[in-house]
Amino acid sequence: MPGIESNAVEPTKDELQGLSAPQKAMRLVPTYGLVILMFGLIAAFSILLPQTFPTMLNVRAILSDKAIIALLSLAAMIPMVAGRIDLTVGYGIVLWHILAISLQTMYGLPWPLAVGIVLILGVATGALNGLLVEVARIDSFIATLGTGTILYALALWHTGGRQMVGALPDAFYAINGTFVLGLPITAFYVLAITLILWVVLEYTPIGRYLYAIGANQRAAELNGIPTRKFVIGAFVTSGALTAVAGVLLASKLRIGQASVGLEFLLPALVGAFLGSTTIKPGRVNVWGTIVGVMILAVGISGIQQFGGSFWVEPLFNGTTLLIAIGIAGYAQRRKGAKSK
Repeated sequence: MPGIESNAVEPTKDELQGLSAPQKAMRLVPTYGLVILMFGLIAAFSILLPQTFPTMLNVRAILSDKAIIALLSLAAMIPMVAGRIDLTVGYGIVLWHILAISLQTMYGLPWPLAVGIVLILGVATGALNGLLVEVARIDSFIATLGTGTILYALALWHTGGRQMVGALPDAFYAINGTFVLGLPITAFYVLAITLILWVVLEYTPIGRYLYAIGANQRAAELNGIPTRKFVIGAFVTSGALTAVAGVLLASKLRIGQASVGLEFLLPALVGAFLGSTTIKPGRVNVWGTIVGVMILAVGISGIQQFGGSFWVEPLFNGTTLLIAIGIAGYAQRRKGAKSK
């Protein structure tokens, strides 16, 4: 998809060399603008809402509520690096969180086995998406929309429109409900996965190959990169992370229902697209994605504490998505103009 090509426009050392301090600052503002905005929002809400926003309770709430969205944004980001998009991050989590519960309550499986089955199914779904895109040559948007819709239909069929409720072991609840150093353990899951993805994408051949595929797949093929293998691998990794998010959601909600999960699709995509507008503008990147999710988390939390209505969150997400895509498109056009 040309809209998410991986063409970074961050300034190089050569471009910054010889510039004065103000000129360097102006050159770096587009690169780190969202990071500055994030800290600016935190400072502003802390001043305006001193009793509620800058509190440990609010920090815990933000980290707990947005950890799943962060995982889904990272899952969506991986195929984007290769110039593809994966919509099953929003649909798959519906079925995966239901199965994580129903396999225990309906079929009596021990929780580690139930979790293992969900993870295997997530990987299989990612592999199917990769085969549809790379072997059947179906556009990734259409292929993953179709796969995702099927997963959602399976969730509706499996539940029959009812909630999946039952007694679950404390160890399963602890997957999401444990606190470490006063913070929810899910925040540490996100941090660990973020660090792993950052190292892989920035410092290993796998990352360089994926970025090369996202920038120009034909050129990558001519340079001997097995593009099909890496694109399928990107979808498999995305499917695995989506399954992990589904397990965490099941542990958090303690019930499974088909009406829960789809609301994560838009903010997950917003976070991933926002990630291509900061740190390395014009190129999808790990830390940019985390900053994008934090922008959503901080902004929505502050607005809600001001008394924002229930419709504020989807409005904020949709508006931010349009802005993110617009900025990403502008960054790529600017890169293209400079390269001519």
